[in-house]
Amino acid sequence: MTIAITPTTHSKTTMRREIEEIPHAVERLLSNGQKLISATAGQIRQRDVRFLLSVARGSSDHACSYLKYASELLLQLPMASMGPSVASLYNRSIHANNTLCIAISQSGKSPDIVDMVRATANGGAFTVAITNDNQSPLAQAVDASLPLYSGKEVSVAATKTFITSIVTGLWLLAEIKGDEHLRMALFDLPARLEKAIQNDWSPAASALAKSSSLFTLGRGPSWAISNEAALKLKETCQIHAESYSSAEVLHGPVSIVGKGFPVIGFATEDATGDSLVEVCDNLALKGANVFVSSSKARQAVCLPSTRTNHWLTDPLAIMVTFYAMVEQLAATKGMNPDTPRHLNKVTETV
Repeated sequence: MTIAITPTTHSKTTMRREIEEIPHAVERLLSNGQKLISATAGQIRQRDVRFLLSVARGSSDHACSYLKYASELLLQLPMASMGPSVASLYNRSIHANNTLCIAISQSGKSPDIVDMVRATANGGAFTVAITNDNQSPLAQAVDASLPLYSGKEVSVAATKTFITSIVTGLWLLAEIKGDEHLRMALFDLPARLEKAIQNDWSPAASALAKSSSLFTLGRGPSWAISNEAALKLKETCQIHAESYSSAEVLHGPVSIVGKGFPVIGFATEDATGDSLVEVCDNLALKGANVFVSSSKARQAVCLPSTRTNHWLTDPLAIMVTFYAMVEQLAATKGMNPDTPRHLNKVTETV
């Protein structure tokens, strides 16, 4: 039986209000962040940076995955994720000369993140924090701290801080490279995100309302978005979601796909877009109930998406549309997305 879901028929949750605030949070960041971003980029350009490191957990780590692709595609510099326990539990030092270490944490309070950043700094890295609390322990431990200007985020499920973390990182990379095209796309982003919130993904929400498991798919920067989407489905809707690169899902994971199995593909119009849509159509032919953010699909259901002025910012608009859908889905399932069970807003891991 198909359950019809129409957008915004329930009273607004805090999560919904914070989703609607995302364009304004990005606007605040862009209005206030120029001086620090420019100064930090200038310091980095003066150093012989050979590769980048990231330190983060949860949604912040997904933001780092996004920036990994951006670094490798824009700067042609590899970026690797550091395991925070290497410093906090194993007490190992890190050889990090000629590196840029970017740590992302909404709260900036988790001891293992702070310990790992200090370890990279002691090893020679130039350290940058992206955080919503510029007085936090993380902000005090780095060479440069870049505040998100997001305002307080109350809902446990991070939304506006996830988007502003990526915008901050992209802006920094654009300034390092001197990429005016990306910079202008970022400044155009608030208006695009306003439109993205209004896109109707209720067909996907209806399909997921009775589902207990699904795949989310992405590739390149949109794979980071897929990871974040899978986390949000678990957090807010108690749906088991697994995220895969569309380059990998047809290897082993496809074996569990049966008739009606839900799949959401996060397709953009970059070099990965056509191949991701092809995989979505392939899964639909196998009987899966597939939705994809593209108008090019022939077998999968096409979901509306708002494009931006740059292929590196397109996934952010798609993520905002997904956030609106998943909040709607949680409310339909009778769950409060503001206070998911067993979860706290800030988790301080040792």
